[in-house]
Amino acid sequence: MKILKQAEKKTYQRDAALTHTVMDIIENVQTNGDKALIEYAAKFDHMDIDTVRISPEQVKAAYEQVDEETIETIRFAAGQIRFFAEKQRECLKDLNIPSRVEGVEIGHRMIPVDRCGCYVPAGRHPLPSSALMGIVTAKAAGVQEVCACSPAYAGYGTIHPAVLVAMDIAGADEIYCMGGAQAVAAFAYGTQSIKKVDLIVGPGNKFVTEAKRQVLGDVGIDSLAGPSEVLIVADHTADPEFLAIDLLAQAEHDPNSKAILVCTDRATIDETMKKMDRLITTLNTEDVCRQSWKDNGAIYLADSMQEAIDLANEIAPEHLEIETDNEREVAQQMRHYGSLFVGHYAPVAFGDFVSGPNHTLPTMGTARYSNGVWVGTFIKTPFHQFVNKQGCLNLAQPTMNFANIEGLPAHRDSVRLRVERMK
Repeated sequence: MKILKQAEKKTYQRDAALTHTVMDIIENVQTNGDKALIEYAAKFDHMDIDTVRISPEQVKAAYEQVDEETIETIRFAAGQIRFFAEKQRECLKDLNIPSRVEGVEIGHRMIPVDRCGCYVPAGRHPLPSSALMGIVTAKAAGVQEVCACSPAYAGYGTIHPAVLVAMDIAGADEIYCMGGAQAVAAFAYGTQSIKKVDLIVGPGNKFVTEAKRQVLGDVGIDSLAGPSEVLIVADHTADPEFLAIDLLAQAEHDPNSKAILVCTDRATIDETMKKMDRLITTLNTEDVCRQSWKDNGAIYLADSMQEAIDLANEIAPEHLEIETDNEREVAQQMRHYGSLFVGHYAPVAFGDFVSGPNHTLPTMGTARYSNGVWVGTFIKTPFHQFVNKQGCLNLAQPTMNFANIEGLPAHRDSVRLRVERMK
């Protein structure tokens, strides 16, 4: 393995100042509720508002600000995401079976959370796709009350109309114009006008991520996301122009985005870099791409495909592209990734918007033990046991033995008294 280019800096680091800033924001929202949200709207979003709640009239007005092609594109993407999420939901079944012990039934149920909050970032461009990924999936899971929020978008004084339309098409029950750590706090603890939620999902900046970390335990979260990533595994069959544009597509997300190429062929790497030099000048995101690639881009020349596969599994990227000969065989050996894109005609862009699987994915190597948002994110699986008299007798002795071993006499007697009652 030869490293031809390394990332020059870490893409995400916590610091004491960030922790304390977020802590203060959360405490303010807990103490002052809506008043704090309105003050933060003025401070951060330059909005003079009386409430963060978006009215039906504002949603209706958003449709009038969005062209029909955009609306149809959002509907198409919502249909794709809903189809996949509903098929996932069909895989999740309740279970109720007889135990090995007579008189005992055991099992579990699939129960959606009652209420969730879906956070939609407002970056350099509107992100209606992120609204769809959270809200549509929550609805497919069976969540009854799905709330959505997004910060005000520059020039509109409220949520970007394309994002509002996406929230509505996705089926949001409540929509709030709020963002940052204060939005996470409002969802986690409630305010005078916002009822607290059970679960918060969706990506955000470092303030949002830190806030999710701090409220975890008081409310559930999906994950703690870092900057977006792609790793492309390629060989001599890959098209250098495809490789170059896919690396740039990742780089243009954010200056902290990470794009990695792992290739077994030096000539393909060299040609890819030539294509990148040409293509980058055609993009209006050129400055972001250059900064991201300079700071965080990496290139590895692997001695074999197995070495490339091993490195990909070690890095465990958010997005993993396979552009090789025998791509399905290579894909089968991949074990750690957020979402997999197989074939020379499978760019990450499809997954970002319309192919169906969720684009809220694990980053920073957490794909080694976690997965992206899916219907299961919104569903808890509590267990049950039904025990009749015969089952009680059959379980009694080993249970009382365990209670004695662990020094829990009331546990022992909760069984003993029932057995004695049956005599």
